[in-house]
Parts: sequence; structure tokens; C-alpha cells
Amino acid sequence: MRYPKVVERRSRRMRLRAVQIACAMLMSMAVAFAQDDASAPAALHAPLAGEVASNVAGLPLDQQVRWLRHAAQSGALEQMDDAQLVALFEALDPLTVPRYIEEGPNGYPSYEFTMLRQERIRGIWPRRPDRMLVRLTREPLRIYGKWLPDGPHAGQEIIYDESKRTGEMYGHLGGLFNIMPLWTSVNGTLARSQSNHRVRDLGTEFVAQQFLDEGRKFASAGITHPAQIDVRSVDGVRVVAFTYETPTGQPEYYAKKEVLGLDLRHPYFRMAESYGNDGQVFERIVFLTITPKTFDGMAFDPKNPEYRF
Repeated sequence: MRYPKVVERRSRRMRLRAVQIACAMLMSMAVAFAQDDASAPAALHAPLAGEVASNVAGLPLDQQVRWLRHAAQSGALEQMDDAQLVALFEALDPLTVPRYIEEGPNGYPSYEFTMLRQERIRGIWPRRPDRMLVRLTREPLRIYGKWLPDGPHAGQEIIYDESKRTGEMYGHLGGLFNIMPLWTSVNGTLARSQSNHRVRDLGTEFVAQQFLDEGRKFASAGITHPAQIDVRSVDGVRVVAFTYETPTGQPEYYAKKEVLGLDLRHPYFRMAESYGNDGQVFERIVFLTITPKTFDGMAFDPKNPEYRF
């Protein structure tokens, strides 16, 4: 009957050991970056978990960005516990995260992702989010999107290929009768009936660019730090969430308040929530899966037998 306690103690020791290893990796990386530049602080000693943030914060901006990138790519960042992550990101230079996002890559040349999306259209917030599968490749930009089951627009499909029609997309409304597919403007009434965005805005790159664009406005208004930093689990994915609050809100800014969830492995956001001047959320985006893939021409061809055009 004592065996479960032994297992519990062993499991606790293993978790503690994992945290200790992560802290040692993070501290050794901070030391390496500091020693790599004569202008950096001389030696960063005492590999204690509570000192990781202060030691990294002592690095110059360029080295903080490099450190953050290596910590993410190596997996050391996601090994930190919630308190360590909050302390770290609160201690970083205000420009570190924007530089990290800007230098990217905050997307892939060709990839497939699934996402949840809710938008307030004409004042109405949908009871359920749309669940979408998107295939996207660049140069030229080509997009295939499908609304998956369990969402209010299940069955719809669209294809956009800027090499064929820059200002139009091809799609159908799905549903029981699978209404005949047609060409429609990317800015037209049909496109805007379900979203405030264009089809070209799909993808992690758009959220990253919007963060950078709004960040410049924040800086001009003297907003250099998030109002809050915390760690959340978004549909099973652990992220560092940054909450920014603007002094005047819309229309000067995209939103009165923004919450952005940073992936712990890559320089892109897995979640974005936008709130209006009334304090109500008007948009929520969650990237559930993000997978680099290579597609052939049929992936963006309505004649693909896998599709229902």
C-alpha cells in the first residue's frame, strides 16, 4: 500500500530535476552570451532559478533577443515554471519581444494550420467559434480554407490564388444544399458577412505584424510595458500572455485592450484577443496546430477531388 507514495515521491523528484536542468541550461546560456561580448556584464554566477531573470535582464538588447531565441529553440523556455516565465518577461528590455517577433520567422513559407475564430459581426458575438483548416503557401500567396464541423459555418470552402486573381477568391457557402461556388471580391459583402478581415489576413504572420504596428503606436503614446504578463493554457497549449491597454482605444488603436499569447518554441503568437471601448471582446483567434508542409498545385485547385467545390 506504500507503493503509490514511492511513485509520487519519485515523480516529484523527476519534475524537480527537470526544472533544475532547465534552470542550469538557461543560466549557462546567459553566461555564454555575456562572455561573448566584452561590453556585457563580466560573469553571471549562482545558477539559481530566481536569478535567471535578473541575469538575462543584465544583457544588452541584442543579446537578450539572441538568448530568447536560443531558449525557445532549445526547449529551455518551455521547461521554466509559470513564475519563472513571468519574472523573465517582466525583466526583459521592452524592445526584446518586439525584436524577437520582428526577426522571426513568425510563420512558414508553406504550412497548414487549424484555428478557432470568433468575431463580433454587426454587434453579435457568435455562441460557438468557427473551426478552420487552412493551407497556405507564399510567393505567390495561395490559400485554401475549410470550415470544419462543430462550427457555425461548417462545410464552407474558399480558395485564393494571387497569381490568378489578386482581388477575388473562389468559394461556396457549404451547408445542406452546398450552394454553387462563385468568384467574389476579397473585400465584398459576402466576404465581410462573416469576418472583418480579408482572406489574405489568415495566418500567424498577420497577428505578428499587427502586434508590431500597434506596438509603434504604443511607444509613441509612452506605453512600453504590458499592463499584465501571465502564463495561460490555450486549448492545451501553454503560452505567455501579454495584456496591453491603450489610453484612448478605438478608432486610434485597433482595440482598447489586446491579449496576445506567445508560443514558447517559436516567435509567433498562438492566441489573440481584442476588446472594444465597451470592454467586450470583439475578436478571438487561437491557432490550435501549426505544421510546416509542402503542397502541390492541386492543394489550391477547386478540381481537387478532396474538396467539395
